Amino acid sequence: MKPLLIVDGYNVIGAWKEAEKHGWSMDEARDRLLHQLQDYGGYTGEEVVLVFDGYQSDKRLTTEEKHGTLTLVFTKHGETADAYIERLAAQTPKYRTMRVATSDGLEQSLVLGAGATRMTSRELLRELRQLRQSGFAAHARPQTFSKNSLAARLPQDVREALERLRRGE
Repeated sequence: MKPLLIVDGYNVIGAWKEAEKHGWSMDEARDRLLHQLQDYGGYTGEEVVLVFDGYQSDKRLTTEEKHGTLTLVFTKHGETADAYIERLAAQTPKYRTMRVATSDGLEQSLVLGAGATRMTSRELLRELRQLRQSGFAAHARPQTFSKNSLAARLPQDVREALERLRRGE
């Protein structure tokens, strides 16, 4: 089972100095975070759930959209991202590796009780920045194949092309 990373979207955007520096609109900041987390999930092998508040919206239902290894969630009217994240963390089996990125202290305490590892929004942003700066290839998990597997018999360029195809690139 893939490790799980749950991200409180607006909390991360609020801590993102780059967004403020460049004057990105909220829509642009959401899109940029979405794309960075898609890349991140593709290269680390983690399943990523990016949650945004719909607390003050008029949506009657929570919406979930799949984007490769990333699930984008907008909560319904009256539900905070914190409540959604707490519920998801509580429903995730204890044996699954789970991290939650939020700077909300109470939220961090609650997800610790559910077995998650907490990280602040700035820690996540630093991880994303370091990944971009040093190149994704340096952080990709090395693939080990048994001598008898089909993948072990394929040339490296073919394995890379198949991996790009698998990721939808």
